Amino acid sequence: MDRRTALVPLRYVAIGGLGPEDVVADARGRVLTGVEDGRILRLDGLADPARTRIEVLAETGGRPLGLELLPDGALLVCDAHLGLLRVDPDDGTVRILADSVAGEPLRFCSNAVALSDGTVFFTVSSLRHPLEQWIGEMVEHTGTGRLLRLAPGADRPEVVLEGLQFANGLVPGKDESFLVVAETGACRLTRYWLTGTKAGRAEPFVEGLPGMPDNLWREGPDGPIWVALASPRVPALDLLHRAAPAVRRTAARVAVRAPYRPAATAGILAVDDEGRIRRHLARRRSGFRMVTSACVADGHLILGSVLERGVAVCELPAGGD
Repeated sequence: MDRRTALVPLRYVAIGGLGPEDVVADARGRVLTGVEDGRILRLDGLADPARTRIEVLAETGGRPLGLELLPDGALLVCDAHLGLLRVDPDDGTVRILADSVAGEPLRFCSNAVALSDGTVFFTVSSLRHPLEQWIGEMVEHTGTGRLLRLAPGADRPEVVLEGLQFANGLVPGKDESFLVVAETGACRLTRYWLTGTKAGRAEPFVEGLPGMPDNLWREGPDGPIWVALASPRVPALDLLHRAAPAVRRTAARVAVRAPYRPAATAGILAVDDEGRIRRHLARRRSGFRMVTSACVADGHLILGSVLERGVAVCELPAGGD
């Protein structure tokens, strides 16, 4: 059931840094995010301008993207330049958990999740294009995205799924029997089974999305999966993806040199564990562009963006299931 509702922005909160690409909420309603200069920030009191406070928890020295809170209070960080990191918010210590796979440096790590047994899964968006040339991957459509697993106690990750189109957001099913992976370049969500007769296999979870999915975030243990839509579908891009590889490579070389103009729209979906779209929040002529993440904190939707210098605080519409 697709329930389309207007996305109502309340206010914009500048955070003193560019590109809060992922936003995640902790149990106290505080929001954590990483910005372009490598800082990890904690935003408190976003629902009330009078008590909003921003503090620096750590500096990775790279470019943090996806974040995952761990039960012990530490933070998993996918750093596009450094690999998979563990950050201690209490003292700012940054430890590299994985910086290579199969003898190659880990680059363009996007999002991570930790399961109850300590296993960490994380995505790599592209083997061909770095973060700074992400538009090249969207155009060339190389299908070099990966899903990786780091077992408890292991010092090196292993590749469990390849051939993904710009692998991005990641979230486990409620019972941890599967993972949901966002394939930004294919406008779809893919399910990777962890248990049962289908273990180790991937299948479509939600196809034909109205936009390009980015980060994923689950609202509590039994809540929906919030899907940030970084852009609406682009018909010309869908057509280009059916062209010959040589044509796509040429187009990608042009795209990485051209200025990128994001669509003036914002969109978010709420999806259940059966792959049904329960909410579709959208706003045209949005002043907050390229929504790459969304979470719920203090009864509000908090939006992140890889292009903005702050986060957006929006109403959380009533209803939905």
